[in-house]
Amino acid sequence: MLHIRVITPSELTETVTGVCAESVAVTNVVVLPGVAREPAGDLVQFDLAREAADAMLSRLRDLGIDRTGSISVENVDVSISAAATTAEEAAPGYDDDAVVWDELDARTAADARLSWAFLAFLALATQIAAIGALLDQPILIVGAMVLGPEFGAVAAICFGVVRRDRLRIVLATRTLVVGFLAAIAVTTACAAVSRWPLGWIQPSMLDDRPLTDFIVHPDRWSFVVAVLAGIAGILSITAAKSSALVGVFISVTTVPAAGNIAVAIPLGHWGEVGSSAVQLGVNLAGMFVAGVATLAVQRVLSQRYGVQMPLPRTQQRRARLGRGPRRVVRPRRRT
Repeated sequence: MLHIRVITPSELTETVTGVCAESVAVTNVVVLPGVAREPAGDLVQFDLAREAADAMLSRLRDLGIDRTGSISVENVDVSISAAATTAEEAAPGYDDDAVVWDELDARTAADARLSWAFLAFLALATQIAAIGALLDQPILIVGAMVLGPEFGAVAAICFGVVRRDRLRIVLATRTLVVGFLAAIAVTTACAAVSRWPLGWIQPSMLDDRPLTDFIVHPDRWSFVVAVLAGIAGILSITAAKSSALVGVFISVTTVPAAGNIAVAIPLGHWGEVGSSAVQLGVNLAGMFVAGVATLAVQRVLSQRYGVQMPLPRTQQRRARLGRGPRRVVRPRRRT
C-alpha cells in the first residue's frame, strides 16, 4: 500500500474526494479542511493500492494539484486493516508488477546528481577493488562491487532515454564519467605512492592472479551478464526490491575494471589498462541496452494494460488471474 497526502485548494477538495470515493483501490480517506498553510488549502490523506498509483497520480496532476497544492507519496510497510486488504485485492494486477513512474522519476533524478557522497563511495569501492586485484582476493572484488553506486546513474540515463529527457541524460552521464575518472585518479595516486615511496606493491603482483584474472579478459559472456544484470536492476528498482539490486551490483565488473586500471598504470601493465577499459565499457553498454529496453517494455505495458482511473466501485469482477478464488467486493453503505 501507498499513503498519499494531498494539499488541495478548497474548491477542488470535493473533486479529489470524489475520485477517491469512486475507486476500489482507495481506502482510509481522511479530510482535514483548512489545516494547510503553505500552500494554503485542505489536507486529504488516503491509502492506495500500489497498482493504481500511477493512474491516480496522473489524475491528480490533471486537476492541477501539483501546481496549486502538493502531492506526497509514502510507502506503508505495515497496514493492519481489512479495508486496506480489500482495496489491494480489488485493484487489478499485482503490486510487485506495478511501476510508479513518478517514484522512478524522483529516484533517478536524485541518482543523476553528481554528489560528494557518490564520488566518495565510488572512490572507496575502486580502491577496494584495486587492492583485491593486487592480492588476488575475490572477496574484496565482491565487496567493491556491492559498495559501488554507479548503477543509479546508469538507471537515470536509461530513464532519460525512455522519457526523452536530455537534461537527465546529460547530468547522469556527467556523474558517471566524472565519478569514474575521479575514482581512478584517486586510486592511481594511492597506488603510485604505495609503489615508489613506500615500496608496498611491485609490478609482479599483477603477473599471476588466477582468481581475479576475469577482470582483464572481457568476452561475449561479459556482455551477456551485463545485459541480464541491467534487466534485473531495472526490475528491482521499479518493483522496490532492494535485495535483488545487491545481486545486480555483484554481477557486473565495472568497479573492479576501474580499480584494475588504476593499479595497472603505476605498475606499467599497459595491456591490462586497455583490456580493463574494454571490460568497463562492455559492462556499461550491456546495462544501458538492457535498461532502456526493459523500461520501454514496461512503459508500453503500463499504457496498454495499466489501471485506469477511476476504478468504479460497480466493477466487482477481479481482473487478476491465477490468484485463487475470486472474491466479490461489495460497496460500503453510506450513512
